[in-house]
Amino acid sequence: MKRIVIVGATSGIGFATARACIREGWRLGAAGRRLEALEALRAEAPEQVEIEPLDVTRDDAPEHLDRLIQRLGGMDTYLHVSGIGSRNFELKPDIEVETLRTNGEGFVRMVTAAYACFRKQGGGHLAVISSIAGTRGLGAAPAYSATKRMQNTYIDALAQLARMEGHDRIRFTDIRPGFIATPLLAREPRYPMLMQTEKVVRRIMQVLRNPRRRVVIDRRYALLVLLWRLIPQGIWERLKIRPREK
Repeated sequence: MKRIVIVGATSGIGFATARACIREGWRLGAAGRRLEALEALRAEAPEQVEIEPLDVTRDDAPEHLDRLIQRLGGMDTYLHVSGIGSRNFELKPDIEVETLRTNGEGFVRMVTAAYACFRKQGGGHLAVISSIAGTRGLGAAPAYSATKRMQNTYIDALAQLARMEGHDRIRFTDIRPGFIATPLLAREPRYPMLMQTEKVVRRIMQVLRNPRRRVVIDRRYALLVLLWRLIPQGIWERLKIRPREK
């Protein structure tokens, strides 16, 4: 039975993917800040699910992860979903810094802990949910797009490190969704091409079953990312990319 740990399993894509893993019959280790959501997951299949409250911005988060892995009986796949983001045209420092702490510091803290586990056991699948926002710097959300670019690059670096160390059995996947109809965007103006959670989760599950190195969800966003990359920097800086007001 496949054993997967999901950090950030208490809301949005993380919660929906955790439920999909339960339906697949996998052993699930669910972690996140909201204890009530974790207990709801465990209640769906007590014999399959182990839970552990943790906050990725705290120094003790890797210790909580280790305890969860031990109770699960090991880990075949680690999926990092934890993240925050919001528009910040005003560049409020508290929003930018908190985004950096969660998507930057917290991300590094947890994926390095997962990598250490896979390094010790000689293999595993390390998957992360980043975003197409990492493609170019978005003026509407500077810290969010910057931290997503950092996540893309960090996974590239870990993948190279694994090969340098001879750990060919450690697989890496960078999953980059477009805009999704989750609580993360519920407070924001209306985004174009908003995807439904169910569709995104189906694609995530396909990738977890059959790992690929990098995946953009979905085809429309794959084309959009390609177009973004082709735009010269001088023109990009003059674009007004923002969600439509509700």
